[in-house]
Amino acid sequence: MMYIYIGGTFLLSVLLATIVIPRIIFISYKKRLFDVPDARKVHKTPVPRLGGLAFLPVILISLCIITGIRYYMNEPVAPVWSSCLFMRYLFLVAGTTLLYLVGVADDLVGVSYRYKFVVQILSASFLPLSGLWINDLGGLLGLHAIPAFIGMPLTVFLVVYITNAINLIDGIDGLASGLTCIALGLLIIVCTLVGQWTHALLASATLGVVITFFYYNVFSVSGRKLFMGDAGSLTLGYILSFLILHFWMQQEYWDPFKLNLNMVTISTLFIPLLDVVRVFYSRIRSGRNPFLPDKNHIHHKLLRTGMRIRTVMITLLMLSLFLVAANFVLSFYINATFMLLFDLIFWCTSHVVINRAIVKHEKLTGRKWYKTYIHVPFNK
Repeated sequence: MMYIYIGGTFLLSVLLATIVIPRIIFISYKKRLFDVPDARKVHKTPVPRLGGLAFLPVILISLCIITGIRYYMNEPVAPVWSSCLFMRYLFLVAGTTLLYLVGVADDLVGVSYRYKFVVQILSASFLPLSGLWINDLGGLLGLHAIPAFIGMPLTVFLVVYITNAINLIDGIDGLASGLTCIALGLLIIVCTLVGQWTHALLASATLGVVITFFYYNVFSVSGRKLFMGDAGSLTLGYILSFLILHFWMQQEYWDPFKLNLNMVTISTLFIPLLDVVRVFYSRIRSGRNPFLPDKNHIHHKLLRTGMRIRTVMITLLMLSLFLVAANFVLSFYINATFMLLFDLIFWCTSHVVINRAIVKHEKLTGRKWYKTYIHVPFNK
């Protein structure tokens, strides 16, 4: 029956998103709520950026309806929701709502990155308060159990890190939503295999609305297109953080480290996570504020090789799928430290190849990146 519930949650989320998203597009065009292009952005025409408004309501409605049906069908859900899991989901909803609201404000009128950062830290702090925090590294760098005074701040850092990574990678059509779909798909499979049904339902509800948005973001014609916006990216980042953190916590009834599930699940986000480190380092080395945007993300670099936007999106999604598959296979043979080493070597090698492709393209076109892309206004 749980497989039916998971599938039903996904279909209900798709149905609700199919109803809600076109209404958001209609209101956005009627009220002229557009993301206006500037020197930093890739798109050339104004596009609504309120697609993320649909995410949290659709996820909550789908999850609550299916959970209610499970109660009526006398499924054994009462022990689950009377346990610590209920407390975690209460704090999850509170933290997601905070980020959702600040994201909506940013999409409508603009919010300072300092204010968003404070709200992100506050929302991230809810998860340790709910009892969900990193208490074991599963042998990563030779470390296993860690005390609360290290694990709780590390949890807050990781949540803020993942949330910002999803937000920052949202630079071209289909990229953030596509990477999120890959992550959620793997999480559904893993949660199902290990019997974490409630988390599988949450991932299914999220996947349903994101995959519907992906269609409107990538395949819609002019006049039907929309962007995710901060309301969407912050919501997705927080939910992914919640689901992935579950695989970094050793409990009496739950050992996610036997199959290196901690590394397998977080490998779905290695592209945005590692890209944030590279971009921040580049900004600091150049003497710029690391929190102010530029055009130095990996999708910008691939565009400078001469690729089209759609090709860049597909390339990065394929790279993400490769990392997920490789880490899943490697989890049976090597430990977490060597898995991380493999990922870092692959990431650095990829950038060497990309840099050479950029140089080759610049020689062919005579167009220098540093003259065209570095000195742009930082308006966001």
